[in-house]
Amino acid sequence: MMSELGTKSPSLGGPPVTGKGIDPGIGSAGDDPSSAGIRDPRESNPPSRERSQSPAPIAVADPTPRVGSGQRYGRVVLKVSGEAMLGGRQYGVSPEFCAFIAGQLADVHAAGVQVAIVVGGGNIFRGLAASAKGMDRATADHIGMLATVMNALALQDALEKAGVPTRVMTAIAMNEVAEPYIRRRAERHLEKGRFVILAAGTGNPYFTTDTAAALRAVEIDAQILLKATKVDAVYDADPKTTPGARRYDHLTYSDFLAARLQVLDSTAISLCMENQLPILVFNVNEDDNVRRAALGESVGTLIDGGPAT
Repeated sequence: MMSELGTKSPSLGGPPVTGKGIDPGIGSAGDDPSSAGIRDPRESNPPSRERSQSPAPIAVADPTPRVGSGQRYGRVVLKVSGEAMLGGRQYGVSPEFCAFIAGQLADVHAAGVQVAIVVGGGNIFRGLAASAKGMDRATADHIGMLATVMNALALQDALEKAGVPTRVMTAIAMNEVAEPYIRRRAERHLEKGRFVILAAGTGNPYFTTDTAAALRAVEIDAQILLKATKVDAVYDADPKTTPGARRYDHLTYSDFLAARLQVLDSTAISLCMENQLPILVFNVNEDDNVRRAALGESVGTLIDGGPAT
C-alpha cells in the first residue's frame, strides 16, 4: 500500500492528495501566504493601494436674484386678491382681467424680474364668511383653498398666452393639475425664468392668503411683497365711505398694527416685520401699475421699518 502522501484517489481518479485534502495551490511554496496572494492577518501594515483622486468640487449657483439696470428688485412676490379676479363680474373669474394683468407681467418678465404670485379665492368662495353662517371653519377654509387653485389655473393660462412660462404649485397635493409646493423647486423655476403661481394658501386652515404670501416671500428670499388691491393706497378709513380719509405714502409696521388698518391682516404684517420684508400696497386696476410696482417705481403705499410719512 502506497504512502498516503502523493497517492491518487482510487475511487475518484482525481489529483494527488496532499496532506489532509488541502488544495496544493494554497499553503504551498514554504507556506508563505504572500506567495499565494493572501495577506497574512498578522501583518500590521496592509498593502498599499492606489487612491482614487478626489472629485472636483461641484459649482453651486448663487441663488441670489440679480438686479438688472433700470429695475430695483430681482425677485418679488405679487399677491392678487380673489376680489380683483372678478373684474366687472359678480362671481367667478374674469378672463379680461387675467389678460389685463398677464400683459403687464409679460413686460416684467422681459425686464428679468423673478415673480411668484399668490392668489386669493374670495371671488369663488370665502371661508370666513361661510364659517360665520355655521360651517365648520376648517372645512370652509379648505374649500377656499381649492378656490385659489381655480384662480391660479386661470391666471396660468393667461400668462402662457402672453408668452410667460408659468408653473402652478399648490400647498395641498393635487398632482394631476399642479406641482406640489417645494421651496427649492419653486426657486429653481424662478431661476430658470419661469413665473410661479402659489395656490392653496399655506395648506392650513385659519391662515389667510395674505399670510401665505408673506410666508412664501420670506421662504424664497423675495425682496418685496406686492399687495395688489382695489384701492390706490392705504388709508386710515375707507375712502369710498369717508371722503376725508387720510392717505399714507409710507407707513411703519408698528404704525400699521397700532392703527388696526385692514388692508392686510396682522399676522402677515407681523411676519414681514420680523423678517424686514417691505410691503407695497397699490391699485391693481390702474393701467401699468403692476409693471411699475415690480420695477420699483413710486406707486401706492410702502410699509417697512423706516419712519412713517
